Amino acid sequence: MSNPVIAIVGRPNVGKSTFFNKVAGRKISITENRPGVTRDRITVDCEWRGRPFTLVDTGGIELKSEDTMWRHIAAQASLAIDTADVILFFTDGREGITSSDRDVGELLRRSKKPVVLVVNKIDDYSPDKVFEFYELGLGEPLPVSSEHSRGIGDVLDRAVEFFPKGESAEDSSLKIAVVGKPNAGKSSLVNRTLGAERTIVTPIAGTTRDAVDTRFELGGKAYTLIDTAGIRRKRSVDDNVEYYSVLRAFDAVRRADVVLLVVDCEEGLTEQDVRIIGYVHEQGKPSLVVMNKWDLIEKDTNTIRTFEKKLEEDLKFMSYFRSVYVSAKTGQRVEKLLALAEEVYAHANFRVPTGALNDLLVDAMRISEPPSYQGRRLKVYYSSQVAVAPPLFVLQVNDETLMHFSYERYLENVIRGAYDFSGTPIRIVVRAKKENE
Repeated sequence: MSNPVIAIVGRPNVGKSTFFNKVAGRKISITENRPGVTRDRITVDCEWRGRPFTLVDTGGIELKSEDTMWRHIAAQASLAIDTADVILFFTDGREGITSSDRDVGELLRRSKKPVVLVVNKIDDYSPDKVFEFYELGLGEPLPVSSEHSRGIGDVLDRAVEFFPKGESAEDSSLKIAVVGKPNAGKSSLVNRTLGAERTIVTPIAGTTRDAVDTRFELGGKAYTLIDTAGIRRKRSVDDNVEYYSVLRAFDAVRRADVVLLVVDCEEGLTEQDVRIIGYVHEQGKPSLVVMNKWDLIEKDTNTIRTFEKKLEEDLKFMSYFRSVYVSAKTGQRVEKLLALAEEVYAHANFRVPTGALNDLLVDAMRISEPPSYQGRRLKVYYSSQVAVAPPLFVLQVNDETLMHFSYERYLENVIRGAYDFSGTPIRIVVRAKKENE
């Protein structure tokens, strides 16, 4: 059984994201003092008084606006309302009730969902500051100061009263982060995979501001797709909101099980793409290089091989890379992505038996003798795999300074030649054997 869902809704700039970050215990949603900053639905798993739940932050709702982006945001918020078990309706105690509050209140009444009415920005409480909010007809208004963490517990106490009965199961879904430059087609790819408009897709670069998690099940398996903001070169990021968006994208890489780097085939693998996948490599994450917009490429019998050679040249530091050529627009090969993600994740979690590993490396050292320096030759006494995701191999040697990087790379290639670690980095740590070992 999945966690109960609490959705935070309201008009723009009433403090929804500040409340979200306070409950989450860390800055996840972007908070900036201007409307429209939070655009997509942002989620985090939380717990209150022993009750786990999923908290959803949404963009501000402007129901009467004709602006394209505001209509997208309203659609995302409506979807959050539809999927929520409890709704926190945020208003601004300093400004009082506005026509937008009344519009949102009417929408929530029609939803028939449990609603907790929150009056935010009440730094010094007095009854007259919240009395007018009874007019919305959504029950007792709760005064809160999200900025100063006042009243948050009262809101959560009220919310958990509406939770469905039953126990929640820990999320064991495969978490797949989708990263890349702006306009590479990340959100389109996510939507094609989900089969529904779960994230905003427009031709405007930078539309996805935050990392958006969408959990779903397919074929009896659970997945969470994490759509992220486009990552531009650092010197091109001159906006505070975009700066924080990029930080969220890198955070998504760190918490993901598998990362998909989405590349625009027409543009090819750029220097920035290499930087992004390099970060994924440094974090030890299994990955796929997803060459998107393949439908726009003129092809002959050697087209894919030409692209592969270019990838091999640009990604020499991660020769283990796996690539797939897709079209989010037409759906070509998109159905293969989840299976490939499962495959590279399995590779990242594979363990080589200790005996087999030692036999393999002994044979490798017979074929190519270890390096020596000033009359001392490297000796490998024992090897073992001590961790997975990424696979970590520890070699006990007589003197770690004798291990040359080229010989370490040779041993890595030997391990990869014997076992399929494609799509995942592996780590080798060399340690000098102590006298008492």
